[in-house]
Amino acid sequence: MQTLFNYLALLLLRVFSALPYSWIIFTGDKLGWLIAHIPSERNRVVNINLRLCFPTLSDSERHALALDHWRLFARSVLERSRIWLGNPAQIAEMVEINSEITLGDQKPRILVNPHFVGIEGGMALCALSEKMNWQRGITLYQKMKNAFFDRKIIEWRGRFGGKSIPRQGHLTETLREIKKGNFVFIAPDIDLGIKDSVFVPFFGVETNTITAISRLASMTGAEVCIMKTTLKPDRSGYICHISKPLTNFPTKDPIADTARLNRCFEDEIRLRPAEYYWVHKRFKNRPAGEAKIY
Repeated sequence: MQTLFNYLALLLLRVFSALPYSWIIFTGDKLGWLIAHIPSERNRVVNINLRLCFPTLSDSERHALALDHWRLFARSVLERSRIWLGNPAQIAEMVEINSEITLGDQKPRILVNPHFVGIEGGMALCALSEKMNWQRGITLYQKMKNAFFDRKIIEWRGRFGGKSIPRQGHLTETLREIKKGNFVFIAPDIDLGIKDSVFVPFFGVETNTITAISRLASMTGAEVCIMKTTLKPDRSGYICHISKPLTNFPTKDPIADTARLNRCFEDEIRLRPAEYYWVHKRFKNRPAGEAKIY
């Protein structure tokens, strides 16, 4: 049964990748509206996250924000068909690159990629990189439970010379790719377990967060830039914006560095709250003695 589901899902991705982009946006919006009105565990997670992070919102305001989030989330899921299977022209139509750094100069950098619905914007940079003969894109990824799509996504992300490295157990390989000056994408704003993590504030909640960015930057001398892929004002597509390097980062205090990154993410999320990945159990692990949230 799982195999049948996998191939049906793959067929749907291929169908959507061939559709006009406006159809994908329309269908995703309607699908998101439907999902928002069906009781589910993920709906419960979204509501808990929004209540914790925006305690001053009324119930009706939180409901409206959750509905907008689901519309954008479902749209982004369908848009991945174009990101994973589309050609460079299709991807460029969907995602515009806007950079405050000189791309292609091969400086050691870490591109910190918070989880907005446009999380796959790095693929647009990979496609552009291949066209311009720049360095390749490297993604640190968390292994999926679905082995079929785990293999497929690694394959798709590698279409433009990119490479996927598992988060755990590949430190030497990661360091080597950073030092080469390749585009290294890391999304540190998910709960990956207690190991190599600390509890630092995120929207006023002590949140389990990996210290990898600070540690990797210290070991390699790499610049750290925020790379966010967010909707254009008219929501007709996305802008993948790469910031200037963070100043005075890293320091000798990885806990302070990690808390600083969370504040950076907060600032961006408050500008566009519906676009953040509220479906994640961001507060899954709790400090000793605290009750579980979910």
